[in-house]
Amino acid sequence: MPKDIPVSNGSFLLNFDSDYQIRDVYFPFIGQENHGSGHPFLFGVWADGQYSWMGPEWEKDLRYQNESLVTDVLLKNKDLGLELRCSDVVDFELNIYIKKIAIRNLQNTPRQVRLFFSHDFNLYGNDIGGTAYFDPRSCSIIHYKIHRYFLMSCWAHDQWGVQHFACGKKDASGSLGTAQEIECGELSGEASSWGSPHSTLGIWLDLPAKGITTAYYWMAAGMTYSEVAKLNLDVHSITPEELLKRSSKYWKTWIRKDGLQLQGLPNSVTDVFNRSLLILRTQIDNHGAIIAANDSDIVRFGKDTYSYMWGRDGAFVAAALAKAGYSHVCMKYFDFCARVLSEEGYLFQHYNPDGSLASNWHSWLVAGQEILPIQEDSTALTIWALWIHYESLKDVEFIRHLYSPLIKKAADFLVWYRDPQTLLPLPSYDLWEERYALHAYTVASVIAGLRAAANFANLFQDASLAEKYDSVADEMTEGVSHHLYHKGLKRFARSGSRIEGGYQLDDVIDISLLSLATLGVLDPKDPRIIATANAVRDELWLKTSIEGCARYQGDVYQRTDDSPKDIPGNPWFISTLWLAEYAIDQAQNQQELQAAIPYLDWCGKNALPSGVLAEQVHPVNGSPLCVSPLTWSHSAFVWTVLRYTEKAKTLLN
Repeated sequence: MPKDIPVSNGSFLLNFDSDYQIRDVYFPFIGQENHGSGHPFLFGVWADGQYSWMGPEWEKDLRYQNESLVTDVLLKNKDLGLELRCSDVVDFELNIYIKKIAIRNLQNTPRQVRLFFSHDFNLYGNDIGGTAYFDPRSCSIIHYKIHRYFLMSCWAHDQWGVQHFACGKKDASGSLGTAQEIECGELSGEASSWGSPHSTLGIWLDLPAKGITTAYYWMAAGMTYSEVAKLNLDVHSITPEELLKRSSKYWKTWIRKDGLQLQGLPNSVTDVFNRSLLILRTQIDNHGAIIAANDSDIVRFGKDTYSYMWGRDGAFVAAALAKAGYSHVCMKYFDFCARVLSEEGYLFQHYNPDGSLASNWHSWLVAGQEILPIQEDSTALTIWALWIHYESLKDVEFIRHLYSPLIKKAADFLVWYRDPQTLLPLPSYDLWEERYALHAYTVASVIAGLRAAANFANLFQDASLAEKYDSVADEMTEGVSHHLYHKGLKRFARSGSRIEGGYQLDDVIDISLLSLATLGVLDPKDPRIIATANAVRDELWLKTSIEGCARYQGDVYQRTDDSPKDIPGNPWFISTLWLAEYAIDQAQNQQELQAAIPYLDWCGKNALPSGVLAEQVHPVNGSPLCVSPLTWSHSAFVWTVLRYTEKAKTLLN
């Protein structure tokens, strides 16, 4: 189930699913310690003896306020005769989540309505050894275990604090023990539970005929009781409404940066662009890590998550944000990369948000031989992104402390890690994390990384080092043409496996081949590149009602049983956007540049109503597949739009 509306401040993140239920609660790192573990925090309404959990019987419109990370959610239940308009936000400064609920009575008689908020915490990611209790000192419900505390409270009818509550234990199936009493519109007042506890608080509201009544609910996150109790007092002193307003003002100010002109693009594209910038910010931890995705639903496929820092994904996000004028957002990211870089100068597959090494999906042995279980593009693209960051800020002082421990160290590894005969990089895992070989995309990223390293060396007047990095990049560029061009097919091959005298080429068509142009290795007008791009477009563009571009021929990842058998794979946002980026690079006039617009439009049409982009979509019905939102999808959209506007200005001059 997609996560339609994440709200976050860089330390505290909550994900809502398409039924408007909280499913993921991350704190104090974004992407680490999911205190919800994907279990729904149920939200329900009782009126006139009828009860309804938020679900299919509700009409739902889940969006954000314009240019803001405050949600704008409309809920309607005709059977109950109620309409709810909700606003959610995590305060930009304090670790407090606020929900405003404005309830409209659609009937002609006054009524009492009861709201129920249930909490199914798995503190530290498991449901063992927790405690839930009603705290009379703060008049709130508190869940805690060791150094994780969550306090929930409310306001309605000028009354502060929780008046109706129940604590209980989940049964063996994980069901809430209090569900039956909740559905009767009551709460027992049970004041504590432990082990595998849950809790529910209720808000009793009196609605005038055809009138509106407003209530507030909040959750504070902290390390100690005194911390969450203090945050609760902050809500009282600042007021929930003011917390909502100040966060809304902050995000509107954040998104309205001077100098960012997106002229000539449809409103649907600029709307997704602005939303993408905000969504990207929700996935960046305040300690520096840029997380690939925080949708817990992916756990059921492989017992692992996307809640890690990949060097590749992080580099694309940092580059896009820098180009958009948000370089300061990612300064800690490069410090993070410098901290976790290995002694030899490479990044492993991915890292936890606290900087520790995450689970590794790659083997150290291939065909019985020891290898490095890395994706070399992650290391190379980090240097590439840092140069884009520097071009944005021109902050030599920031770069100085990264020059030796990150830039030179990583670039020296790229120089060393190559085949002594072909002078191309040694094999590593591909960007899709499926194949171990020499990949055209990896070579392109390494060349881009070395060019950036040479730029930095020139910046610091290290001429001999700049010459070395450029020389190696030149050798690799020549090697691409010599070893990865398939003369029989008259296009480039996506990868090659080492054999005597060269490489056995893989002729599967892959969207990542376009990186040879988009990362600046070869001219996009090179006939060999044009032939490659034509093959990519012809073979990977879906001939279904949804359309969109697949990753490569025969891609089965997240493919559903009801998918057409003749498609190359599911359409991905990044694949579709790479087609757009190539069209932009190739364009020589305004008319040719317009060829990129349909790809951007496709992304807008297949975004969720909230503007969230998934990893991929169903090839027939367009529903989101895999994780949602995917940070990489949003960064690719931002990057491509900015490349479009830059090219448009160039063509006008």
